[in-house]
Amino acid sequence: MSITYLEAIREAQAKLLRDDERVFIYGQDVGGNFGGAFKATKGLAKEFPGRVLNTPISEDAIVGTAIGAAIQGMRPIVEMQFADFSSIALNQILNHAGTHYWRTGVPVPITVRLPSGGTKGSGPFHSQSMESIYAHYPGLIVMTPATVEDAYTMLIEAVAIEDPVIYCEHKYLYYHLKADKLPDKSLPTGRARIAREGRDLTIVSYSAMMQESLAAADELAREGLEVEVIDLRTVKPLDTDTVLASVARTGRLLCVGESFPWGGATAEVIACVTSQGFHLLDASPQRLNAKDTPIPYHPNLWSAHRPNAKNIVAKARQLLRE
Repeated sequence: MSITYLEAIREAQAKLLRDDERVFIYGQDVGGNFGGAFKATKGLAKEFPGRVLNTPISEDAIVGTAIGAAIQGMRPIVEMQFADFSSIALNQILNHAGTHYWRTGVPVPITVRLPSGGTKGSGPFHSQSMESIYAHYPGLIVMTPATVEDAYTMLIEAVAIEDPVIYCEHKYLYYHLKADKLPDKSLPTGRARIAREGRDLTIVSYSAMMQESLAAADELAREGLEVEVIDLRTVKPLDTDTVLASVARTGRLLCVGESFPWGGATAEVIACVTSQGFHLLDASPQRLNAKDTPIPYHPNLWSAHRPNAKNIVAKARQLLRE
């Protein structure tokens, strides 16, 4: 019996509600029989009455209420219907949750779940990857799970952390990714994972692009090229030690992300490598991101807008020729 990425998120929330009476889930349509826009909370309101709560359609108010509850000792899990809508709550997340401990010494242990990234036909208002925005600000931890196992363990760990956590779950992975079982343990927050070992090129990625990078590495392996794939797992904090160690082995670096190209996690990785490990590089580091345009609705345009295994392979071949 297999479990999907989405089911792992639901199971993690069930475990958290079962194990800790301070935990509650708060968001639009998460309660009742609906179970949220993507059914990540389906059945939980019935199993845990009074602890899976519907909210008004006001992201600002949702996060503000969760911050107040966290300050009073609760462990709220906030579900945004789409990551894009969290921009309505930026003031609460960045200027209140992110700074509160540094201003008062009182932590704000909230977890904000962001259904992130694109799917066919979703368009510019339901497909954005917001992790780079949140990673820019101090005081927040930004998780980007790329596997079923991490979707489960990292959400459990997020709720235990005293800092505010932005948990970026990718919508495309909800049903496209499956595992045989849920894990008993995982790497700690802030530790990257070597998803595939290699000697010729390092690809650093996260979230859904990690799966595309692995597919690209499989294609290149058929040509005798061994690509090492690093799954960042979190973009804040950033595990530069694992990345630098990989580049020391391969001499080449390609960073792949679904977010827009200007700035962002891929740019930060390259900045860290060039400033701390320039002597390790045999070629100029490269990155591959989505196009610098609003995300299109049409499935064919959407597929061309984001990186995929095919253009990752093309970019890797180019880098390997340098």
